[in-house]
Amino acid sequence: MPWATAVAPTPSQLDSCVTCGLCLPHCPTFRVTGDEVASPRGRIAAMAAVADGSFPVDATFEGIMELCLQCRACEAVCPSLVPFGRMMEGARAELAVQRPGFGRRLRRLVVGRVLPSRPLLTLATAAVAIVQRLGLGRRLPGTLRRIGGLRRQRLLPHTATPAPATTPATAGRVALLTGCVMDQWFPDVHAATRGVLQAAGFQVDTPGGQTCCGALAAHEGATADAERLARRNLAAFSGADLIVADAAGCSAHLKEYGDWVDGGAELADRVSDVTELVANLINSGLLPTLTTPRGRVAVQDPCHLRHVQGIVAAPRAIVRAAGYEPVEIDPDGLCCGAAGLYLTQQPAMADELGRRKAAQIAGAGALIVASANPGCEMQLRFHLEAGYRIAHPVELYWEALQQSAGG
Repeated sequence: MPWATAVAPTPSQLDSCVTCGLCLPHCPTFRVTGDEVASPRGRIAAMAAVADGSFPVDATFEGIMELCLQCRACEAVCPSLVPFGRMMEGARAELAVQRPGFGRRLRRLVVGRVLPSRPLLTLATAAVAIVQRLGLGRRLPGTLRRIGGLRRQRLLPHTATPAPATTPATAGRVALLTGCVMDQWFPDVHAATRGVLQAAGFQVDTPGGQTCCGALAAHEGATADAERLARRNLAAFSGADLIVADAAGCSAHLKEYGDWVDGGAELADRVSDVTELVANLINSGLLPTLTTPRGRVAVQDPCHLRHVQGIVAAPRAIVRAAGYEPVEIDPDGLCCGAAGLYLTQQPAMADELGRRKAAQIAGAGALIVASANPGCEMQLRFHLEAGYRIAHPVELYWEALQQSAGG
């Protein structure tokens, strides 16, 4: 049997692709290379060749699979509804078993143990802070420059703890996924999420025992780690009526817990990305639409918000309700090149896509960029020139709401 794991691509999944080619212009790696093997149907053909025993799980197969960003733009346009994301996770799991290697073991340690561990991540965060204060971020090699350069500029000088809600908690209770990197490196996004939801009348809880959602582990092929993290979150959020995540990659993965753990589908039914929830609250009148003009905002669509969850209008509605004019930068929503740990494996492709996205933003004539995913924000900050600010759409709305209340 060519496959070694139970999560490998199945015959029915492989047969679902009719090789129509509609996915090709939507695949970032195909757009850059023009190479058929760098397209979704090319990767599926490679998987099928392994499945029927005509191709080994070797270095060539590894290169074909690892060039994929797992952005899943192909799924959004596929008439046959090919579950490409699930197939890629299975193929990566095969590589983890059949071609473990030092680099893959190290990445698995990061996504399976370091990120879900608050003490270890706190230690790593402290190291990043030291690098920042010494001004050494840009001097670090390769991938580490993105982390060393992590810093955020606010429109308003406020703390990471939102002001007390002025609206009684009458709308219900919401459980917030604090996650791993979001909790440590993007606390202002959590603060804005809590502030906006409290303003709408929600009580916002952060259940104990929760951990990293497991998305990066799933994408890396670390199946056991992804399942373990899913089980832990399933227990932590068992009493929550509504679960909210304010990172697009996290909300997308939570909505697919049914693929990872028994009972996960029931949890997935209770999950909402914060952008879709806040947009619904604005549309229903539970949150105000602010009329003070605040300028233009370039809207960048994270892949796991646009392609996986189909959420496109919500971030724009939030930006508009904050008083900004949303500016489109890319009708196809091509990946920015961040893709979790992708840039550690494929830095040349990651940088090329990052430069292309930065050029789109520069041509939009807006110095504020709305992005609802931390990896995208880090990638954009790395590739954009000084003077740009990247913020979560809910952050922009929360700041505008505070300004409106104070003025």
